[in-house]
Amino acid sequence: MAWFRKEKKPLEAIDKTAIPEGLWIKCDDCKEIVYRKEVEQNLSVCPKCGYHFRITARERFEMLFDGGKCKEFATEIRSADPLEFRDTKRYRDRLKVYEQRAGKGDAVLCAEGKLDGVAVVICAMEYNFMGGSMGSVVGEKITIGVERAIEKKEPLIIVSTSGGARMQEGILSLMQMAKIAAALARLSDAGLPYVSVMTDPTTGGVTASYAMLGDINVAEPKALIAFAGPRVIEQTIRQTLPEGFQTAEFLVEHGMVDLITPRSEMKPAIARFLHIFTGK
Repeated sequence: MAWFRKEKKPLEAIDKTAIPEGLWIKCDDCKEIVYRKEVEQNLSVCPKCGYHFRITARERFEMLFDGGKCKEFATEIRSADPLEFRDTKRYRDRLKVYEQRAGKGDAVLCAEGKLDGVAVVICAMEYNFMGGSMGSVVGEKITIGVERAIEKKEPLIIVSTSGGARMQEGILSLMQMAKIAAALARLSDAGLPYVSVMTDPTTGGVTASYAMLGDINVAEPKALIAFAGPRVIEQTIRQTLPEGFQTAEFLVEHGMVDLITPRSEMKPAIARFLHIFTGK
């Protein structure tokens, strides 16, 4: 038998062009991989299926205020830890982490400026800060926003994106529902309009209070809008729920939401309402 030996040559390294991290993004709805820059240029809406990605409160200001110009207020209010709450981590430590991640404005930012020439007050919730949860600071800042609108006789817009009340503040967080609702009643008594904009997700105590109290309630397409999860509701009423019953589209059909508006049309839609409400 003839023996032979084959010489093995080492594989040559392939010179790959480095691809910057985060260049592509996967759509949560259609699961397509899309170019991040294309998504951002499209107001963070998927160019394939129209899915609306979540955006920050300041990005919302850029989108709604004329030229993106506005003046923030109530910026120095900070969350405390009155219950000295602790689960796997102390609440005060969680606050520090989220302040570093999302900024020191807590889960809502308030600003004033002009929308299509109309002076307005806008409160935009920040989902990146503890899931946009409603604590004492959120209640205080939105109430200040309502009072600012009353003082200046300007329309109010609240953009909601929230996981609901903040459990780390217990009953204090639930009290914000009544506090804001009472402030909105004073706004109504003053004859000033309130436009509620619901984005994905708007849930829990936020849905159960100010998000549904607008003179007109507007939602982005396919936004999750709910109070409790479907399993809790099914166990409570002992009935099978219809598919998609917590979507903006379902709520429009059943009269809970007035209008679904894509992000690209949100500003002109709100502007039309404000011109009608104000008679300008």
